[in-house]
Amino acid sequence: MAGNNKLYRSQDKKIIAGVCAGLAEYLGWEVSMTRLAYVLISIFSAAFPGVIVYLVLWVVMPEK
Repeated sequence: MAGNNKLYRSQDKKIIAGVCAGLAEYLGWEVSMTRLAYVLISIFSAAFPGVIVYLVLWVVMPEK
């Protein structure tokens, strides 16, 4: 992996809970592109699964 070796929710770049920012840091991707990709994937999968996944990650991922 290009980023950190542990997956955390970001405190610095968060908008709601820091899930997408944490994923971006972990994968070494740009935060805005990660958010855009997550939103697009959520919309094209009828939005509901994307919301559930985000909520689960919010609970499961520890804060940095």
